[in-house]
Amino acid sequence: MNFAKPSYFLFLAFFLISTLHPLEGLAQSKTGLLLVTKVSDGDTFWVTYPSGKEEKIRLIGINTPESRKTGRTEVEYFGKEASEYAKRLLLNKRVRLEFDVQKYDRYKRTLAYAYLESGQMINSLLVKEGYATVATYPPNVRYQELFQKLEREARSARRGLWR
Repeated sequence: MNFAKPSYFLFLAFFLISTLHPLEGLAQSKTGLLLVTKVSDGDTFWVTYPSGKEEKIRLIGINTPESRKTGRTEVEYFGKEASEYAKRLLLNKRVRLEFDVQKYDRYKRTLAYAYLESGQMINSLLVKEGYATVATYPPNVRYQELFQKLEREARSARRGLWR
């Protein structure tokens, strides 16, 4: 084997670089357009894949107030408004999902940033309009600074739950 060939070194360099950052491919992963079939509350909804498979999605980096009483949780201030806003944005619409480092939470929900066909990110719209607060859980922190900036602006403008 002749190790002096440039193609060997290029292959070796590519191989080493690709194995050093195995999560980066996942972090950039996106889906095609998926139909939203159900909205549970302001930050959780269901999509259907072309195969017919349904999946529960939890929006990354944000938290909306609870809109219904379940178990130990009570209905929270502005929860119903956040849920209704999310339904208007999402129900029967098509979205594209973008994943970060960790794809599932402890409840087996798929964690994602969701985009409307127009390209608008749902996560940021909810924060910008005052329907959600920032809730960052490492390692999924890609848009943390954006969400914090949007929350400060929503508070200053007294939008949504900041009224």
